[in-house]
Amino acid sequence: MLLEGLYLPLTTPFYPDGRLNLRKIEHNVDRYSRTPAAGMVVLSDVGEPAMLSDDETHEALTAAISLAAETKVMIAGISRASVFSTLKLAEFAATAGYDAVLVKRPGNISEGKGYELQTFFQAVADSSPLPLVLYSAPDAALSVETISALASHPQIIGLVDEDSSSDRVEQIRAATSVVSRDVTVTAVFAAMTGRMLAVKESVGTATFVSAETLGGGSAVATAPPKPAIKTRSKKVGFQIITASSAGMLEGLRAGAAGVMPAFAACAPQASYEVYAAWKDDDQPLADEKQIRLDAAIKTAEVELGLAGIRYACDVNGYFGGRPRLPILPLSGDARERVEQVMKGIRN
Repeated sequence: MLLEGLYLPLTTPFYPDGRLNLRKIEHNVDRYSRTPAAGMVVLSDVGEPAMLSDDETHEALTAAISLAAETKVMIAGISRASVFSTLKLAEFAATAGYDAVLVKRPGNISEGKGYELQTFFQAVADSSPLPLVLYSAPDAALSVETISALASHPQIIGLVDEDSSSDRVEQIRAATSVVSRDVTVTAVFAAMTGRMLAVKESVGTATFVSAETLGGGSAVATAPPKPAIKTRSKKVGFQIITASSAGMLEGLRAGAAGVMPAFAACAPQASYEVYAAWKDDDQPLADEKQIRLDAAIKTAEVELGLAGIRYACDVNGYFGGRPRLPILPLSGDARERVEQVMKGIRN
């Protein structure tokens, strides 16, 4: 699976009384599917998965993929404390039609317990029906040594890392340089999703069924089948996605394949413009696009946290909504600050 481009981390909407709001998940995914993002990540830390029960996790994953465009790579956050529970969610995600799963270091295993940690990820990867993307976050960081030890596993295809410093990305790239894989892509070298591959490849024209064949009645013309999907193969290494909003460019310039900034949940187009300018090698424009987001990222994400991202989504036509207790919504003053910094960032 190719992991290049912008990935949007979905928020998880709730009703004011705290119930999971599945209709708003669908609304967000439908709108996100119209953006130039390469894919979406359901129940990353931005989606606050710890707030959901197992049943709600199933419901959220089902709702999100139901309206996702087939061209968007869909990644499901399935982190649990045990191998057994994580694999149960991996199986559910595969049945639902996801392309990969995002797995974080369990809270009950410290980074110092390297053998147990590697055993956890290897055991999940050995039996998972979907490829794994490792997730390194401040509260569950993975060392370069651990990443290097896991990167050669055929089912572990990449890493989402919230530390996008150039030194960190360069160290991971050097430690995983022996990894080389062929992935299936479209004719224009975009990711080929499982839902696209599931479409029967057939070529033809409309057919005409005679009345005699039907045993009487009117003749019927059937719609032409979909044209064959043309694919290519592309060689990739261990793929790194940087998850820092302020450090998108730093991570990309150090060798990351894609970005998954939390800020993209409320500003997908503006975030994509940073990636697109870098991809086109227009570095002055890329710097300009990143600087344009700095004030909004500092206020909505860094200072106000996920409640700030949620409200910024509301401001920009996506649904963030109120967080689930005990997390509190923004005060009136904080909402005004978000509205002010988001004025020039519309999508």
